[in-house]
Amino acid sequence: MKIKSVIGVGIFLSTLLISCNKEGKIEENNTGKQAKARAEYIEVEPNVRLHVTDLGEGKPVVLIHGYPLSDASWEYQYHPLIKAGYRVIGITLRGFGQSDKPYGKYNYDQFAADIKAVLDQLDIKEATLGGHSMGGAIALHYVAKYNSAHVSKLALFSAAAPCHTKKDDFPYPFFTKEDISKWIELNNNDRPALLAAIGEKFVYSPTSVSPGIGAWLSNIEMQSSPYAMEQALIALRDEDLRGDLPKIKIPTLILHAKEDKIVSFALAEQMHKAIPGSQLVPFYNSGHASFLEEKDKFNAEFIKFLKQ
Repeated sequence: MKIKSVIGVGIFLSTLLISCNKEGKIEENNTGKQAKARAEYIEVEPNVRLHVTDLGEGKPVVLIHGYPLSDASWEYQYHPLIKAGYRVIGITLRGFGQSDKPYGKYNYDQFAADIKAVLDQLDIKEATLGGHSMGGAIALHYVAKYNSAHVSKLALFSAAAPCHTKKDDFPYPFFTKEDISKWIELNNNDRPALLAAIGEKFVYSPTSVSPGIGAWLSNIEMQSSPYAMEQALIALRDEDLRGDLPKIKIPTLILHAKEDKIVSFALAEQMHKAIPGSQLVPFYNSGHASFLEEKDKFNAEFIKFLKQ
């Protein structure tokens, strides 16, 4: 009888302990102390996963990198945005960085569809969507194509939009179709030479970023798929988003350097004219990489826009 009593008490105590543990876990979940880890990879279609940096708490900010970088390039925006009380989500486009690199389409429609799939799965609401260079063009196209789904504000950073090559009725870009075709040929024959050529134009001066930052950017670029780089250059050369501009109905910020040697300031002025109520903030001591070369001003202007 004594043995049975001891066993009975043991079972009772074990049950009580398990119940307490369960209650404790529920309480911790409710307070966010044991929050589920956020996914670093999100599958946008079978066999295609995108790398995502998802940090902080608060209203969401979604960032799309430029050509041929990755979500890692926003390193010096992540910290200020988190400290300012925002959840910041950097998405690496397919073919770049640590995202999957499948054979297939690498045009603006595909990139926009991938962003939509990520934001759908994360159930993002009322985000600010920002994009640099080609990422700016893709962000613009996303807002127009999906009628601002998940998004309440748009930010364009040195955006290669509405088109990156000169046309008979649109003389504002720096480059002709033939110029970009030469870049494509260089990519397919000497990719490091292409990256060096872009790098020379990327910054305001040889000393506007440190050698360490330059090497860091080069390492990010070399993670890209050569095929994706080729196809994305074709998109940069051929896509024309002028028809998207009237579809932008949300508050829009345009940050662009006067001395940008890759995307002319004239393009920023054209977008500013075409997007009602947009804000254009010029930068005077940077080139195509204002987010690094003048990062304090860049971050301050961006956060000011987020708070409006």
